[in-house]
Amino acid sequence: MDTRLTINEEVNVTAVYFRNKHNMKSFPRRMEYKNEEYTFHDGLQYLVQKGHQAVRFFDMTDGANKYRLKFDGKAFTWTLVSISPEPRAF
Repeated sequence: MDTRLTINEEVNVTAVYFRNKHNMKSFPRRMEYKNEEYTFHDGLQYLVQKGHQAVRFFDMTDGANKYRLKFDGKAFTWTLVSISPEPRAF
């Protein structure tokens, strides 16, 4: 059962961090969505190329939910693509 909630709304990313100093990949740390602030603890980054355009996707977690974000490097905008509950370990 897919419990993912599709959002597709522009959000404000208010802080970023660098995973390590060797490759300098940046990741979102905090996001504002509907007057709430979310802090991410960990995540993955994907680079997807469509024709001549490359788009960065981020799958981030706050420990309770997973958030898929898209970064448009040309417009410098962030889009919250979806939210889904984090699977529980048994």
